[in-house]
Amino acid sequence: MQQLEEKVAHLIRAVDELSDIVTAQQAEIDRLTRRVEMLMRREGEREAQSGGGVVLGDERPPHY
Repeated sequence: MQQLEEKVAHLIRAVDELSDIVTAQQAEIDRLTRRVEMLMRREGEREAQSGGGVVLGDERPPHY
């Protein structure tokens, strides 16, 4: 019985640690998502101000 209690205590501790890790990762994902959104808005504003055309990611530059 004592071995089972030790095993359960270990598993509970491991689950708590993993939960903390997942929480920290979600906070980082949220922070990075906000940053990407900010950069996308900034780039969109820069493109709008420069009056340039739309650049597609898979488009080759004209010198190719």
